[in-house]
Amino acid sequence: MGHILALDQGTTSSRGIVFDGAMTIRAVAQEEFPQHYPASGWVEHDPSDLWATTAATARAAIEKAGLSAREIAAIGITNQRETTLVWDRKTGKPIHNAIVWQDRRTADFCAKLREDGHEPMITARTGLLADPYFSATKLKYILDTVDGARDRAKRGELAFGTVDTWLIWNLTGGQVHATDATNAARTMLYDIHKGRWSQTICDLFDIPHEMLPEVRDCAADFGHTRADLFGHEIPILGVAGDQQAATIGQACFTPGMMKSTYGTGCFAVLNTGEMPVASSNKLLTTIAYQLDGRPTYALEGSIFIAGAVVQWLRDGLKVIRAAPETQGLADQADPGQDLILVPAFVGLGAPYWNPEARGAIFGMTRNSGPAEFARAALESVGYQTRDLLEAMQADWAREGAQPSLRVDGGMAANDYAMQFLSDIIGAPVDRPQVLETTALGAAWLAGMRAGVWPGMEDFAKGWAVEKQFTAAMGNDQRDARYARWKRAVSAVLGV
Repeated sequence: MGHILALDQGTTSSRGIVFDGAMTIRAVAQEEFPQHYPASGWVEHDPSDLWATTAATARAAIEKAGLSAREIAAIGITNQRETTLVWDRKTGKPIHNAIVWQDRRTADFCAKLREDGHEPMITARTGLLADPYFSATKLKYILDTVDGARDRAKRGELAFGTVDTWLIWNLTGGQVHATDATNAARTMLYDIHKGRWSQTICDLFDIPHEMLPEVRDCAADFGHTRADLFGHEIPILGVAGDQQAATIGQACFTPGMMKSTYGTGCFAVLNTGEMPVASSNKLLTTIAYQLDGRPTYALEGSIFIAGAVVQWLRDGLKVIRAAPETQGLADQADPGQDLILVPAFVGLGAPYWNPEARGAIFGMTRNSGPAEFARAALESVGYQTRDLLEAMQADWAREGAQPSLRVDGGMAANDYAMQFLSDIIGAPVDRPQVLETTALGAAWLAGMRAGVWPGMEDFAKGWAVEKQFTAAMGNDQRDARYARWKRAVSAVLGV
C-alpha cells in the first residue's frame, strides 16, 4: 500500500509515474499530445487530450509496475500552470479549447491594464504582473468571445479551472471542483496575502465568482477517483503546480534555497519563507507551497523558452533528430564563433516581461551551422538563468543564502548545458539523483498526507546529488560573454 501514483500533466505530454514506499520510481508511462496554434502567438490544447492522455498514462504506469489500483495509496497531481479551461458543470464538456500559458493573445488587454494604472493593485494582491501569461485574462477572453458564456457563468452553469482542477473534476466524476493554493496563486485572481479569491480583481475582469474552484492546501483531500477508471477508488491527496512541485521535490524547504527547472520553459524559484517579498526587478511573488493552512512564499523568475529551443532545432530547423544530439553538436562547435541566440519566440519573460519581443541570432558567419546553432541554443538557457539569479539577488540579498543552484527537468540531463550554466553564473550547479523532481514533489505531498511517506525533515535528508558542476570559466571571460548577451537582448527589445 505504500505506492504513490504521480500524475504529471505537462505542456507537451502527460505522464504517470509510480513510486514505491522507498520513494523509488517503479514505472513511467508517457504520451505526447498535439499543440494547436490558431494564430501567431496563440497556443491551445484540446482539453480532451489533456484528460485522455492523463488517464491512459495513469493506467499504463500502474500496469507496468505490476500493481492493481488497490495497491496505490494515493494520487498526487502536478500540472502545467496558468493554462485555462472553462466547462459545463452538467455535461463536463469544455466551451473552448484550453488556452495555454504560453499564449499571448491578451497582450493588448494587458497593455491597457497597465495604461489605466491597474497593475500596482494587481501586483499588490497577487504578486504577479499584468501579463498574458496568467489565467485571468485568458478566462476573460473566453467569457468575452463564447456566446452567452458570461451569463451562463453567473448562473453557476460553468466551471473555471487550471489543468489540475480539470483533472480532479474528471477523476472524481465531477464531484470535486477544487484547486490548491499554488495553482490559485498563478491565476492573477487570488490574493496571496489573504488566501482567497480577490473580489476586486474579479470585478475588474467581470469574472463571476460562481465559476471559481475551492482553494485547498497542497496536501489535502481532493476526493477519490471514480471506481470505473482504475478498477478501485484511489484518494487524491496532493496537488501542486509544476514549478512548486519541483521546489518541493528538490527539498527547498529552507529560506534561501533555490531550484531551477528546465522543461519547455525555465523556472527558478527561491524560497523566502513565511513572508512574501515584493520584487523591484519584475520577478513574481508567489506561494511555494501551503501546508496546514500556512503558506510559504517564494520569488519566481519565469523564462518562456528553454527546452522549447531544442524542440525548435528538431522540429523547426530539423538540424537534429532527438534532443540528446545537442550535447555532441555543441562540443563540436567552432570555438572561434560566438553565436548569441535570444529565443524570444513568444516574447521575453522575467526580468524583461516584453510579450512583443521576438527571437534573433547574432554573430552568424558563412561557417555557422548546426553545431554552432546547437551550442547557442543551449547557452541561451544559461544566459537567461543568470538574468533571473541576478534579479533574485537584488530583491533578496540575504547572508547565508544557498551557494549552489539545484536543477532538474529534461535539459538538466545535458552536461554541456549544465556546465555552461555553472560557468556563466559562477556558482556550483547540483543535479540530483532523482531528476523527476516535479513528479516526486507531487508524490511526496500525497504520500505524506496518506501517512506512508516521511515528513518534511526526513524527506529533505534523503535528497542527494548525482553530479555537481563547478565553474571553470574565468571572471573576465564570464563578464565579457554576459555583456554580449545583454547587448543582444537590448537589440531584441529595441532599447
